[in-house]
Amino acid sequence: MTDSSISPLVDASWLKSRLDSPGIIVLDVRTPPAGGFVPGSVHSDYATAGWRTVVGGGAGMLPEPETLAGVIGGLGIGNGDHVVLVAAGANASDMGNATRVYWTFKMLGHDAVSVLDGGFAAWIAADGHVNPLPAERKPATFAIHPRTDLRATLEDVEAAVKAGGTPLHDARSAEQFAGKAKSPQARAAGTIPGAVNLDIAALFSAAEHRFASPGAVKALADRAGLPMRDQPITFCNTGHLASVSWFALSEIAGVPGVRLYDGSMSEWSADPERPLQTEG
Repeated sequence: MTDSSISPLVDASWLKSRLDSPGIIVLDVRTPPAGGFVPGSVHSDYATAGWRTVVGGGAGMLPEPETLAGVIGGLGIGNGDHVVLVAAGANASDMGNATRVYWTFKMLGHDAVSVLDGGFAAWIAADGHVNPLPAERKPATFAIHPRTDLRATLEDVEAAVKAGGTPLHDARSAEQFAGKAKSPQARAAGTIPGAVNLDIAALFSAAEHRFASPGAVKALADRAGLPMRDQPITFCNTGHLASVSWFALSEIAGVPGVRLYDGSMSEWSADPERPLQTEG
């Protein structure tokens, strides 16, 4: 389903007014859910339901499209549905549950998808009603039309490092970017050579239950020295945090050609022969 009028971000007021509209399906991707559910929403645990998988050295890779189609269809979601994704809304990293699944829908060719700005926390703050249990829907057929333009492969990143010129965005903390800290998912500390750092914490305000504005996202990228041209590649450790920066750059700020490297540092650092950059 493609509809250029569908906004990547919707707020609680928008969702309240359309909650009973045919074709609107609220998909709760919290891990774990707590405090009830948006009425009528279906739940799919981001961590355990098969949204990401291990492939080679990559800890958070995109599963096969056919596998994802089964997951989505099993939730009762069809190609005619507008999916609204709900994360907990606790912080920028938590919003990654929704932005990574959003990217996944886009990768499968389904454009009728939005993220609830501020997640479940924003719904509660807006005095939204809650149900104690999620809804259950009859399985549906979900046809896929896979894309390749939103994703950077290991080969793409290797070519970018070799040639230079492609903006590489490390979405992790400044400490991990500098090689002063390391995720257990990465073999070694450091970053991909030539990358610049913009911690995703600045892209979402938990207190205000909202993502940064398009202007603010562009200003943050400019301050970080991240060019918004030449098909930027965003990465983290497992393609989770990077989905937040991908969403902010591509879907909020409208930067063309942004790609998410789902292999990220878990895949890049798995081979000791691949170069790493550290401060000092």
